Amino acid sequence: MNEPRCALITGTSRGIGRALAEHLLGQGFRVAGLSRSDADINHSYYVHFRADVTCAAEVDQCLQSLRKDFGRLDVLINNAGVARMLPLALTPDETAQRLFDVNLMATFRMIHRASRLLRKSAAGRIVNLTTVAVPLRLEGESLYAAAKAGVETLTRIAAKELGPWGITCNAVGPSPIRTDLTRGVPEEKLTELIRRQAVPQWAEMSDVANVVDFFLRPESRLITGQVIYLGGLG
Repeated sequence: MNEPRCALITGTSRGIGRALAEHLLGQGFRVAGLSRSDADINHSYYVHFRADVTCAAEVDQCLQSLRKDFGRLDVLINNAGVARMLPLALTPDETAQRLFDVNLMATFRMIHRASRLLRKSAAGRIVNLTTVAVPLRLEGESLYAAAKAGVETLTRIAAKELGPWGITCNAVGPSPIRTDLTRGVPEEKLTELIRRQAVPQWAEMSDVANVVDFFLRPESRLITGQVIYLGGLG
């Protein structure tokens, strides 16, 4: 009998992270979630770590515990993120710093630490979350988009550096989807963004999971360094 694949997902207390955790659990994965607050996911294959992805010491402790619990890692999904819709001229330094710390630096930190465990996998997979705000160059999202553009560059270069170990690294950029991250964005702005898509429809959690499934398949061993945006760019 084959051992279940093991996945670590950041930001699993709600939104896309929680949906992906439940999705992979339904496929038989063992899943470790990581977020600053508890996640009410009740499953025998689920373990949760309360940690801040911006704190190196807390991330290190999480990975040490994961190594003891799982012994290896097959999948890392960097989902944790924050966004603020503010004009560049009105963005405080501390807000800009947090946008980069959570969205970019934390993604680097998780890849840096987890790649040591992923090397033990026969099919190591990393999936990073980005945003359509990058290619659309959305006004009011300059720092968020800049941080996620960094995530995309990190994804492409990590794909080259980790490829010799059979680890793929890709990214998915959801179009507007109803989560806590978009709750603070005015509805008219989201509606206008959807109109600009080739497929002018709201995204669902299942749309994100579909792309993630493609990246995680053992058969996707040569799919790496790719960024897929949902909705198409109209």
